[in-house]
Amino acid sequence: MTLRLSPFLFSLAWLLASPAHAGTLLVDVRDDAARPLPGAVVFLESAQARRLARPLDKAEMGQAGKQFVPPVLVVTTGTAVDFPNRDTVRHHVYSFSPVKKFELKLYIGTPSQPVLFDQPGIAVLGCNIHDHMVGWVVIVDTPYFGRTAEQGQLVLDKLPPGTYRLRSWHPGLPVGAAALDQAVTVPSEGQLAVTVRMTGVRP
Repeated sequence: MTLRLSPFLFSLAWLLASPAHAGTLLVDVRDDAARPLPGAVVFLESAQARRLARPLDKAEMGQAGKQFVPPVLVVTTGTAVDFPNRDTVRHHVYSFSPVKKFELKLYIGTPSQPVLFDQPGIAVLGCNIHDHMVGWVVIVDTPYFGRTAEQGQLVLDKLPPGTYRLRSWHPGLPVGAAALDQAVTVPSEGQLAVTVRMTGVRP
């Protein structure tokens, strides 16, 4: 005899089997002068987080006003990214970064094939036609990530309790700089506040 659960009972069973506790992490990122650092990428890594990470359904790194928009894009590993050119001039987008090397030769509009970012790391983007154009794609192996707001803070909530590696990165760091790395233990309930001090960030 096969037992079939109704959608309601299935949802209830899933909730009962889910962890009853979850913590919140408040991250405060500051520069070497203790000033708030907005726009920092913050993410939590662990073996469990890696198992829970899934590719994003949709992501794009556009070009408008001869700039990459957004300048920094954060995606999970395995995400396919579109590169629409919304300018009236052609762009030639490329990356020589080891994490993802690719080239989209002179084009206007959206290339038919997105670029698959299948390894974690940081890809620096450029344009062969407009040397001032610089962008970054940060690829993470975790569903727990975000960017700091104007006051340099980011809240990550509904986190399974446990030990993680807290990684932090900013586009103002020297080219090729890896994300900062420190251990944090998320409590089973309540909030943990952590301050990250980044040195060497250019304005």
